[in-house]
Order: sequence, then C-alpha cells, then structure tokens
Amino acid sequence: MKKLPVLFSFLLIVALAGACAGRTPAGVSTTPTPGPLPANLTLISPANAASLAQLARWGGGALVQVAVARRGNMLAVATALGVDLLDAATLAELRFIDTPTALNCLAFSPDGRSLAAGAQDGSLLLLRLSDGKLLRSLSGHTDRILALAFSPNGGTLFSASADQSLRIWRVSNGQLQRILPGLSYGVLSAAFSPDGQALAWGTNDNSVRLYRTSDGRLQFTLQGNQAPVESLAFSPDGRRLASGSDDASLRVWSVANGQLFNQLPGQGGRVTALAFSPDGKSLAAGTSGLPNAGLRLWPVSGKAALAALPDQPAGVLSLAFSADGSSLVTGSLDGSVRLLRLAGGSLSHIRNGYSAPVDSLSFSPDGRMLASGAQDGLIRLWNTADGSLLRRLDGKMGPVLGVAFSPDGRSLAAATQGKAVQLWSILDGTLLHSLAGHTAPVRSVAFSPDGKLLASASADGTLRLWSSADGSVQNVLGRGPFSVKLTSVAFSPDGQVLAAGLEDGALDTWRVSDGRLLHPMEGHASAVKSVAFSLQGSLLASGSDDTSAGLWNYAGGSLLRMLSGHTGWVNSVAFSPDGSLLASGSDDHTVKLWRVSDGALLATLSGSTAPVTSVSFSPDGILLAAASSDGTLRLWGKAGK
Repeated sequence: MKKLPVLFSFLLIVALAGACAGRTPAGVSTTPTPGPLPANLTLISPANAASLAQLARWGGGALVQVAVARRGNMLAVATALGVDLLDAATLAELRFIDTPTALNCLAFSPDGRSLAAGAQDGSLLLLRLSDGKLLRSLSGHTDRILALAFSPNGGTLFSASADQSLRIWRVSNGQLQRILPGLSYGVLSAAFSPDGQALAWGTNDNSVRLYRTSDGRLQFTLQGNQAPVESLAFSPDGRRLASGSDDASLRVWSVANGQLFNQLPGQGGRVTALAFSPDGKSLAAGTSGLPNAGLRLWPVSGKAALAALPDQPAGVLSLAFSADGSSLVTGSLDGSVRLLRLAGGSLSHIRNGYSAPVDSLSFSPDGRMLASGAQDGLIRLWNTADGSLLRRLDGKMGPVLGVAFSPDGRSLAAATQGKAVQLWSILDGTLLHSLAGHTAPVRSVAFSPDGKLLASASADGTLRLWSSADGSVQNVLGRGPFSVKLTSVAFSPDGQVLAAGLEDGALDTWRVSDGRLLHPMEGHASAVKSVAFSLQGSLLASGSDDTSAGLWNYAGGSLLRMLSGHTGWVNSVAFSPDGSLLASGSDDHTVKLWRVSDGALLATLSGSTAPVTSVSFSPDGILLAAASSDGTLRLWGKAGK
C-alpha cells in the first residue's frame, strides 16, 4: 500500500494540531493529551502476542448520567470508566472514582456522604464521597441497573434493573431485604418516587407501568404513547410523573389515579431525558436523534414552552436541576456536561473531555493518524504518536458507523446512520461529497486498493460502488428487492473481489469488474458483523453474533475453521499486516489474538468496560487499536529491549 510522503504527513499533522487548538473556545476544558508512546515498539507476532501491554487509553469514557447532590454543592457524572465528582458551581473536578465496570445510573444518599452507582453488568456499588472508597458491592441483578433511590432517611436503597426485578437493600450492611420479580418486560427506563414508595417502568410496548414498591403490586398501566418510553421523572412531591417517548411526545400523569394530567406538544426527536424543577412547576425535556436534538423548558400545567435553551448538538442523555432551581445541568451525547443559567438561558460553564461510544476506527496508510467514528456523530482524528486530538469532523448525519482512509491518506470516508456516505478532505476538514442513494443506515465503507472506488454496505441490503473522484455511482450490488441487510464490506488486496457480511449469517463475495456474485458462503449461525481480507494469500475472516470468528478461502468459497472462545458477539476482525495473526473484538469486552496458521488462541486483552466494537492493526504491525462502547480507544503493543 502506498504511503504518504513523510514531509506531507508531518506538515499535515502540524496543520491539524494548530487548527484544532485554534478552535478551542475560551474557558472550555479539553481532553488531556495521553502522552507519547514508547519509541522502541516491536512487530506484534505470534511469538509475543501473549505479552502485549496496553500502551494508551484515549477518551474520557462515555457519559451516561448527571446527578446533583441534595445539598447542591456537588455533581456526579456517571461514565463508562467511573464517577466524576464536580463542583456544582464551576464544573471543576473534585475527584474521579474508577470503577471496574461501566456505570448506568447514580443516586446521592440524603446526607450527601455516599453515592450509589448502578452498573451495566447489574452490579451495585456504594461509594464514600470523601475519599472515593468502595464501601460495599451488592450483587444479585443479572442485567443493567436502570434506576436507584434512597429512602428519605437513607437507610434503604431501592434498585430497579432491566432483569425486570426490584431489589430492596439495607444500606448499613448491604443485606438484601426483598426481591420483587417479574415487574414488567422490555424495560427501557425506570424512576422512583422521591419517597421510594412508587416505581415507574417505561417499556418497549409503548406503555408506562406504575408499581407500589412495598409489595410490587401493579397500580396503573399508563397508555397513549405510539413508541417506546425512554425517559421518566417524578415531581419533587411525588404527585406527578412525566414520560418521554420515541414518538417525540411528552406526557404528565397523576400518580394518585393514573390519569393523564397534561400532554405537551411534541418538540421533535426522541425524548431521552426529563427533570422537574425543585418547585415542581416546570419540566425540562431533552431530545436526541435526527433531525432534532434540543432542550426545552415546559410548564407542568400549561401548553406553551417557557424557553428553548441553548442547543445540545448531539442530543441530551441526562438532565438535573440545581438545588435552588436557578440552573440546569445537562449531559450530552457529545461527551460534554453543560451548566445553563435559566435566567436568560445562557451557558454558564461547559466541561468537555468525556466521550461517546465509539463504533469504528481506521489507521491512516502511514500509521501516523487514527480516525474514530462515534455515536455522537463526530469523526475524530488522533495523532498516533501522542494521542492528541487533531480534528473533529461533523457531518450532521447521526452516528458514524464506519470510517476508512483512502490509500493515499488524503481523504476519509464515513458510513452514517443518516443513510449517507460522506467523503472528507483530511488536509482542511472540508466535506468533499455526501453520497445519497442508500435507503437505510450505511454500516461500512471501504476503498479499493488503487483508491478509485469506494464501496458502501447498507442495511437496505445493497452494496454501492462509487467513484471516489466525483462521487458518481458505478454499480449497485445485492441479492434482489428483498435482500438481507448488510453489515460490513471489504476489498481483496488485488481489488478484484468484494466481500460483504450479512445479517442472516452468510458472507457474499462479488467480482468488482462486472458485479457478479461469486460465492455465497454459509457457516455462521447469526449475523456476520465484520469481514476482513488478509494481505497474503486468499484468506477472508469473519466475525459473527454467534460468538465465533471464521477463516475462509474466498477463492473457493470454503470454510477453513471456526475460532471459538468469545462469550459475546464478535463485532470486528482484523489481520495483522503479515497475515500471521487475527484480532477479534467482542461484546464480552475483550480482544482476542489468534494464530492464523492453526487457529490457536494466543492472548486475551482486557481493559474495556463495554463491548469492543472495532479493531485494527497499524500498517507497520507494531500497534493494535481497539474501539469500545465505553467511549475509549486503546492501543496495545510490545516494547523492545
């Protein structure tokens, strides 16, 4: 593969670093530079695979929730890496508490001395705020914890989980007092009343169910939404319950009788976050998704919005009022925490440095840059040498599901949730082309080895071949009008064959010159999420939701072997440049390294607190990069002596 001229690469990185630094707003915190990588890295090989070390972790962790202490002096931010405690007035960091697993929700104790943290894996942590010490870990839930609440005296803790159970704990000793199982199904959201006596579930059957926590009895089923309910909030006095839905609707219910108290006009986009003001008279609602992502303040008993607050570019994940009701804190999908003064609707402080779940990554041909695509819709360009952020690209087409550098390193292609393929100039960050034609999200992109063609795979069941020069469509490939959704695409090293992964568990190979289907290959029991060609020989690798990776002879369309060892979906596979190793990234939070010659498992790399979504070797084979839903990029390698 042709590499960039060294001088061009150096000047490009210098220019990007200057451009990014020049656009940092005054008073905005930035992600700290992780620091330089070791200078004496050696080639990753079967001989040293078992001794690889994590060299770097970039990204502040995916932001999930913000919570305000009752005293109003402190904020807590739940991330995929731990809890960040912030000063409520300035957003300055007071303490970061690392946790062994990604978090999903938080609750301050009434006395403000401790914090309950619910995790994605169902574990529950009780943390002392003064020093971050883990007081105890409570186990029993088998799925992510959706909501937590302390009793008014702080002696009891309630936890609601996606495992459809409510657990009641004694805080003093962590003893489980009661389990109320089988409360609902398809749970997406949950909220406790302030006194802990009522629990609301938002479900994917478009309803809200209101339960009594003392005995788990169903009190009311609240209906009227036309889509799943993603957000819930009780008023401070517990008399009202607000629900937000994917149908963009916002409803306020009477808790006493389960009747609809008020329906507020839709504001566009999924309603993903809700919060009542401390006096219970107004309701803040945050939305996410295309085409609208915003934040509005509504009267609980009226119909007209009180204020349209400053934009939240990537969507709102979490909301909380300050204790005195003068400010609103938001946690956004772009990894920022924002403090908004309600008088005048001004932005008071912003804290960046958190991150969104990362779906894809790609090394530049010379290995000097790494591109990542994330759920916040941004592409980030990183300097591989030191982890500094060079540039952000925002195509405003929703989550970026795939990225790929052109062979000359001068442009970058992006697959977007918004159904477009976008082609960017690396030198100045301009959008060269936005290629339309797919009718469903584009999940993967790949350049031909000569850089003349760009391939895209979509959930609409088609592969499209585009001219990278002018963006014109060269060919559309697929199995027909009822084609199975496609997940991934890759070119063979000679550029003559395209491989695609399908949701039905098959792999298809196509001849590029005439679009002929060569081999529909079967062997996986579930969706094929990733395909990759070896640079040597005729090997093709696949990663599947059946938890296995496959090795195939693509010339003959035959399965050589299945690689088993992961306990979750295999989301990504990548060959080392010399073809001796295959890396696989999985929902089980690990990266595994396999010897290609005999399929032996050589190493399991841990560290991610969420699914590993993408893996890639650097072109020189000395680095292995892994992207994760925890919002990080991790680099692995072996330092020489």
